[in-house]
Amino acid sequence: MTLLKDLNERQREAVLATEGPLLVLAGAGTGKTRVITYRVAHLLEKGIPGNSILAVTFTNKAADVMKQRITDLLRSSGRDASDVWVSTFHSFCARLLRREAKNLGLPRDFAIYDDDNQKTAIKRAIEQLDFSAEDYPPRSVRAQISHAKNNGITPDIMEAEAQQARDKDREDIATIFRMYDAMLRKANALDFDDLLLRAGELLREHPKVREAWNSRFQYLMVDEFQDTNRAQEEIVRLLAGSRKNICVVGDEDQSIYGWRGARAGNLKRFTEDFPDAKIIRLEENYRSTQTILDAAAAVVKNNTDRLGKTLQATLGAGAKLRFFEAPDAPAEAEFICGEIATLVRNDRDARVSVLYRTGAQSRSFEEVLRRLGIRYRVVGGFSFYERAEVRNALAYVRLLFHPEDDVALLRVLNVPPRGIGAVTISMLEARAKETNQSLWGVIRSGEFLTGKKFSGALNYFRQLMEDLQAECAEMAPAQLIERVLEQTGYLDWVEQQDNLEHSSRAENLRELANAMAEATAQGQTLEDVLDRAALIADSDEYDETIPVSLMTLHSAKGLEFDCVFLAGLEEGVLPHGRSLSKPADIEEERRLFYVGMTRAKQSLFFSRAIYRRSYGEDRLRASLPSRFLAEIPGDLIESASGSLSDPGETRRYEPDPDYAENHSYRPQRRRAPYGSTSKPLRGTKDPLIGTRVRHSKYGVGTIIEVEGEGEDRKLTVSFRDYGAKKLVERYANLQLA
Repeated sequence: MTLLKDLNERQREAVLATEGPLLVLAGAGTGKTRVITYRVAHLLEKGIPGNSILAVTFTNKAADVMKQRITDLLRSSGRDASDVWVSTFHSFCARLLRREAKNLGLPRDFAIYDDDNQKTAIKRAIEQLDFSAEDYPPRSVRAQISHAKNNGITPDIMEAEAQQARDKDREDIATIFRMYDAMLRKANALDFDDLLLRAGELLREHPKVREAWNSRFQYLMVDEFQDTNRAQEEIVRLLAGSRKNICVVGDEDQSIYGWRGARAGNLKRFTEDFPDAKIIRLEENYRSTQTILDAAAAVVKNNTDRLGKTLQATLGAGAKLRFFEAPDAPAEAEFICGEIATLVRNDRDARVSVLYRTGAQSRSFEEVLRRLGIRYRVVGGFSFYERAEVRNALAYVRLLFHPEDDVALLRVLNVPPRGIGAVTISMLEARAKETNQSLWGVIRSGEFLTGKKFSGALNYFRQLMEDLQAECAEMAPAQLIERVLEQTGYLDWVEQQDNLEHSSRAENLRELANAMAEATAQGQTLEDVLDRAALIADSDEYDETIPVSLMTLHSAKGLEFDCVFLAGLEEGVLPHGRSLSKPADIEEERRLFYVGMTRAKQSLFFSRAIYRRSYGEDRLRASLPSRFLAEIPGDLIESASGSLSDPGETRRYEPDPDYAENHSYRPQRRRAPYGSTSKPLRGTKDPLIGTRVRHSKYGVGTIIEVEGEGEDRKLTVSFRDYGAKKLVERYANLQLA
């Protein structure tokens, strides 16, 4: 077979192992998608009918690419691949359900509700129940309903659990859930979650239907199996049938979507569901140097319950990894962007990426790259100042000083929701046009406020803005944005949605306050900040030739770059602060770090800031290095020029107390040095943030926050293996380390 000559030994073995269950454990850069496409082409060349082959992946783009590659492989033989079933899970389930709709009491032409349809239906349910969309934002409710469905929780189960916990809000969500489900049934509609759940129900509870589809699909292949959720795993198991000609391809070390329902350990569960499964490891890596692969392997081996693999590079050993420790976040950005400038100047074809844990971290890199005149693109999201939550916050600020700005007013008039809908806005605009006033002029005049409902909502908004105008007139920019976010309730509202949807918009709002603090420290006025933000928000027309990409680690999956900078390697950033209390979450963060490392082909940089500005604080806060840095063998990494310490010394580094003092954006009280390391902490008059202490249970940690005074003083201490702990000083018995 001519196709086999393009494959290495292990890939060839996986393509030829067509009978029985097969697990292809494919490391990063080892050609896992190639195995599936060549496997399908091989089956077709053997004479297997295309409509008896099913290949499933996760995105429409991946499915289209897979089908095109199969077609290209078969072009010379003249065989047709058009009837092969290549699709996403959701597309396959929709196709299955339409053909078998009568078995579930569904009409064949059922509707499929996308995200917008779902939110509209949920909003109608909220209105019909006389609940408030402000109390129950439709987007957040949708996230809760989706999470419930994917975990087998019905409205009745949710209600019973809420009643037992005496959680009135959760009980109301269950009521909305029930109403929403009734609306779907009345409309003969399914949402995305229903497609998976009803397909699983069909195959599970209708044996004749299951047997018919088992007979039809002689061969089943699943790409990115590590990303499957509970419902998808069940569908795969049910489709395999007695023939069990099923091949799943995946990398357990790249399972990074637990927040989206993917279940870690599903590759190992596959071997339990199919105990006779053959396991083939793809370990020949065509992307990265051996140094990068060895470092990544040393990190990820600290996760438990892995099947494991050993990657071998075809590119040779390569250079050592480099580590840079900066005094603060701006210095980190300056170093990285300076290195990027040198790289793109010396090699116009080089492709570079800066990877970070959350989207808010892009801001400092964007600003330096723009100043250096280096073109870049933000992948998988908007540029920092283009994000809706950032624009909303800046619109509030503009409105305080320019209340006649109708565009800014319309952007925030009902953000967060306060009961000012389209009808009210339409009437406002008509009145403004009639009287030749701005919208704010109409609201402030009060002459429009006739209806009781409209009067309350608009009066509240008017009073809110007038109070803020009076209060914020003399505030520093960072304080101003913090006060606006607090008084408008916008930050709280965004945080509620973040918690339900596992998103990080609130972090972007906090980062905006940090940006304003830094600008003030550089002598800029509020007008300077707003002008700069307005200019940065102008969209550039990016194209594929742009050499520099900024993106979150989640967005980087599946991509590769000549040089990668992994930034913000601090406890609470990566691993993220939300993950520090659960070992399983720490392991997913470690896999995320592994994904970032294995995006690099030739060069890999790590960086961290010793001090990072935190929202709502007047001063910089000391940080601890990410625990993942300590897991990289010392002989694989070296200090970059200008770094404050060598990689192996980062865990012993004691922050300079004067640095945070001198880099605050408001004058701070000078604190005393932190004394002898042999003395107990209690009794010291004024412990510094950054003081290293020892606890009898948690070991050595660093004080990152001090609250209160005297005997009841509370200390927040960040411990390497336990995360941040808040301790009452008089009971903690801390010793200076």
